Amino acid sequence: MATALQQQERGNGFVSEDARRQIEQTRTDKARHIQELNLQREYILSQHTSSPARRTALMAALVQIEGQIQAMN
Repeated sequence: MATALQQQERGNGFVSEDARRQIEQTRTDKARHIQELNLQREYILSQHTSSPARRTALMAALVQIEGQIQAMN
């Protein structure tokens, strides 16, 4: 979203306060979502199980979460 702010600033040299707030809210939402995904990742990594089926499910969830984190960055 920083590029949107930069484009607006280059376009007319002025960015409205509403636009700045919206961009900052988007950044905050993204950071919060990444933090939630990281917490889920940590939880999965903390799980210890002897069940192969459970371990497979945890690994699949881990791959999905890491993919989401990667896509957000």
